[in-house]
Order: sequence, then structure tokens, then C-alpha cells
Amino acid sequence: MSQQLEDTVLDQAERQAVATKARVYGAAAEFEGPQELLEAVAALRERGFRKLDACTPFPVHGLDEALGLRRSRLGWIVLGAGLLGAAAALLLQWWTGTVAYPLVIGGKPFFALEFSIPVTFELTVLAAASGAVFGMLALNGLPRLYHPVFNHPRVRRATDDRFLLAIEAESDDFDAEEAVEALRSAGGRHAEVVEA
Repeated sequence: MSQQLEDTVLDQAERQAVATKARVYGAAAEFEGPQELLEAVAALRERGFRKLDACTPFPVHGLDEALGLRRSRLGWIVLGAGLLGAAAALLLQWWTGTVAYPLVIGGKPFFALEFSIPVTFELTVLAAASGAVFGMLALNGLPRLYHPVFNHPRVRRATDDRFLLAIEAESDDFDAEEAVEALRSAGGRHAEVVEA
């Protein structure tokens, strides 16, 4: 009977530990300036932390490379949308002039590329701009009204004059206290565990 009770207590402790880990987003700390932030990112990546995120009040040159982010695919999305817009414009004008309403007006041909340039240009620009907006929203996961890093008490300073660096919990063996200590040793202030 005592073995069953002991197993039940262990099972409850394991379930509680798993539930606690599931609620942890990671750890975050505040940095004074962009140079300190870049140095902290380099130090943390040397220690083996790979899933890092930064909140800054303005773009920091070199932060993408320091965080290990790859180039954006947005340019390819914009190119594809622009080419699709150009093809749609040319196809619509060809179909309208040669298939749907083949009228000879002023001796012009049913379809001529020279006369299609303004409409093609405008639809290319419209499609590329739409691709840029909607592609950016999709790639950034927006609109997003909540992010766990908002639970850090000093995240509002990251929109004003401070820089926030977060270490995300990337696996089940993530040790939040070790991450907090790593942030402190990298020069971070107000380092603490952030719950999801």
C-alpha cells in the first residue's frame, strides 16, 4: 500500500513539474544600450543558447546576424506577387481584346503590348505592394495581440530607451534559473523567468 502511495505522490510531482515547465516561456533581461545587447547575444550564443529574441526601441545594426536569423523571404514573396500581377494584367487585356470583345478601333490590333504597359505597370505595383503587406503580416505572425514576453515587468521600456533580450525555452530540459544566471552574467539587469 505504501508503494502505491509513493508512486502516486511521484506521479503528482512529475505532473506538476511538467505543468510548470509548460507555463515557462523563458527568461528575459534588460540592457542599457545596443552595444551591450550585441555583446550579450554573442556571450549567450557562446554558452550554447540558440533561441534568442530581442525587443529594441529602434533597429540595431548587426542584431539579425548576431541572433542567427536568416535573410527574410519577403523579397521573394513581393517578386512573385508582382510577376503574378503583371501576368494577370496582360492576360486580362489579351482576353478582353481578342476573345471577349474583339473590336477594331482606329485600325489598332486586337492586342498590342505597347498599349498594355500602363495597366500592366499599375497592376504589377498593386500586386507587389499587397504581397509586401500581407507577406510581412504572415511571416511575422501578425496580428498578434499577445506575446509571452509582455509578461516581463519592464517590457514597456523596450519601446522607449531600453533593450530587452529573451532566452526562449527551446526544449523540455530548459533550465530557467540557468538562463536567468546567464543573462545576469552577460550584463543584463532585472533578469527573471517569464511565464507563458
